[in-house]
Amino acid sequence: MFTGIWMMDFSLYDFLQYSLILALIALLLVYLYHFLFFSIFNKEKHFLTADGKEESFPSLMDPPSLELSVVVPSYNEELRLPVMMDEAMEYLEKRQKKNPSFTYEVIVVDDGSKDKTTEVAMKYTKKYGAQKVRVLTLVKNRGKGGAVKMGTLSSRGRLILMADADGATKFADIEKVEEGLESITEKPDNMVISCGSRAHLEEDSVAQRSLFRTFLMYGFHFLVWFFCVRGIKDTQCGFKLFTREAALKTFSSLHVERWAFDVELLFIAQCFDIPVVEVAVNWTEIEGSKLVPFWSWLQMGRDLVFIRLRYLTGAWRLDGVHLNV
Repeated sequence: MFTGIWMMDFSLYDFLQYSLILALIALLLVYLYHFLFFSIFNKEKHFLTADGKEESFPSLMDPPSLELSVVVPSYNEELRLPVMMDEAMEYLEKRQKKNPSFTYEVIVVDDGSKDKTTEVAMKYTKKYGAQKVRVLTLVKNRGKGGAVKMGTLSSRGRLILMADADGATKFADIEKVEEGLESITEKPDNMVISCGSRAHLEEDSVAQRSLFRTFLMYGFHFLVWFFCVRGIKDTQCGFKLFTREAALKTFSSLHVERWAFDVELLFIAQCFDIPVVEVAVNWTEIEGSKLVPFWSWLQMGRDLVFIRLRYLTGAWRLDGVHLNV
């Protein structure tokens, strides 16, 4: 009996000892998680200058200090990025030379690439300087929407252009989306969005697509219209121009980080009654697309349903906006 009591006391002591050890391990893991999280967060808040000095990105909430910011989301784009950047920088430099008051920056967002995208982009920083070209390297892949959002939130421009790294849209067509922006005379709180559009090319593209891919395209267009966005024929063109105020209002509310982010972005804009204009741009099919026809469309279709449901159920909210079923 005495031995049994001693064993019971020993077991209780043993239990308390191991509980304390587990609690300490749990606290250590929480500390490590927060340390790593904030380390990653801080890394994504900095860029390197041409001479390798680390500096902090500004915030979209700061007043603009440049005329234009160009955000270029890039994932494994070491081969296609130079073509796009050469064209963009040539245009921007000529425009600045012609009009010295025109100021700009290009923010290349490396979305956790496995190739040398960051190294390739940094060559432009070294050539033009960090005031004109900055590279934001994400620690892990977030998706195109996440990359565009991170770049936009770190920009300095009065106007913010998102442009794909493949250079599918002729960069000089920025003048077309700028004209679209200026065509809107009433800009509530200076908010307006001008979307590049390939809708005028749809007949030719349908003729070149397989019946199955055409079916997927029209199915996606129907889901966009039915669940989210009305009045925009091409929500997915990666050439969109925002006033700084419109970018802050929409991107600060954005949740979707992958392919369907454009749809949520325009859905948010329409919920806030932000004017959106659609402008035809030149567009060329570039090899090396990250979209896998069937699975990417399926994922986007699923995301469209989730976008609508999450806003309707209140899981996602927009300040001052009440959505009807």
